Amino acid sequence: MDYRATILLYGELVLALWLLWREGLFRDRAQQVTVLVLVPLAFVLRYCLLTYETLDYQDWLTVWLDALRQAGPWKGLGREIWSCNYNVPYLYFLSLFTLSDIYDLYLVKLLSIFFDVVMAWALMRLVGLLTGSETKKLFAFVLTLWLPSVVLNGALWGQCDVIYAAFAVLAVYLALDGRPGLSVAAIALSVSFKLQGIFLLPVYFLFLVTGKIKWKHVLVFPAVYVASILPAVLAGRGFWELLTLYVRNTGTIGDGLNYNSSSLYALIDFTRIDNAAAARIGIVLAAVFCCGVYALFLIRRKQAGRDRALFGACLLFAIGVPFFLPHMHDRYFFIADMLSLALAIVEPRLLLAAVGVNFGSLLGYHAYLKMRYLMPMKYGGAAMLAALVLAAGYTAWQLWKKDPAPAEAPPDTLEE
Repeated sequence: MDYRATILLYGELVLALWLLWREGLFRDRAQQVTVLVLVPLAFVLRYCLLTYETLDYQDWLTVWLDALRQAGPWKGLGREIWSCNYNVPYLYFLSLFTLSDIYDLYLVKLLSIFFDVVMAWALMRLVGLLTGSETKKLFAFVLTLWLPSVVLNGALWGQCDVIYAAFAVLAVYLALDGRPGLSVAAIALSVSFKLQGIFLLPVYFLFLVTGKIKWKHVLVFPAVYVASILPAVLAGRGFWELLTLYVRNTGTIGDGLNYNSSSLYALIDFTRIDNAAAARIGIVLAAVFCCGVYALFLIRRKQAGRDRALFGACLLFAIGVPFFLPHMHDRYFFIADMLSLALAIVEPRLLLAAVGVNFGSLLGYHAYLKMRYLMPMKYGGAAMLAALVLAAGYTAWQLWKKDPAPAEAPPDTLEE
């Protein structure tokens, strides 16, 4: 193990501890013990996983890194890399890695671990906004670092889903916290890193309807997205090529209806009809689902601006959109993993929703990492559907529950 990678990992631990200290979560003995035991142990676990290589790293990431290294970090950004269907913001990091002689695998994983910390901070802020509880904020930060899908995705698998998901969760927090421009910028960064950020985009219609964001803030999205691809354009890539990258890469996701995902296509057997027709069914169902959520909020328009109701809508879209869409892969419920954890902390009675989502995700992880199924993926699909129902019930409850009656003011007293 390269000592420099160890130092970088230690620096990320220090960042995590500093963020908790800055949040005021070192005040009492219980907080101090929780932080100083569980947070360092989470990084010890990541340290133990740094050397593990998956086929994804060997077959793809090393190819991209070698291409960037051979061309040079700047010139490499100006060329289309064979087999690379990632957008260029992630390639900026890979390009920087080629300037170092630290083993590429460590740098790839350390980047994801850094965003594990960002995700923990974003989820902590979101939970704090929804509950006002310091204890729940601390739970959100620590449990994010220990969530199996978070640990496995970056520190073991070397994937970067935590980057786009961290920006997505941050976007939700910023919208509910009254910072609309920053929220749109964050969701734009999420989509610029990976297309799966669009699973959360439908909620922005509700943010518009409820006044959380204004139409003028929508313009921030294309501005940030264009800014994210400009360095590669200046290096030589075509502007239109990068602007339409996701459209051109739709064919790279494959023609299969399901790729180890706990989606509708794991739950229901569509083999009696052709794949194209089955895919259209899922797309229509996803659209109907989104319209159903919109209808729910429009019916209860006066209550639609409640933070917890909108948070429920975010979770509904994060679960429901990838659940109904075809061609989904094993890691596409990552935002749902995180928001369902937040729900379990905000409303512990709905812990089963988080269990269902994460169980469904981990079945897909197991299928890839172990190259065999722990159990049929239909069980993951059933768990994901159950979590979706619970999230719908929570959202409806937030829309229909009565506002607490205002406390009566004490009677005026006259001075004698």
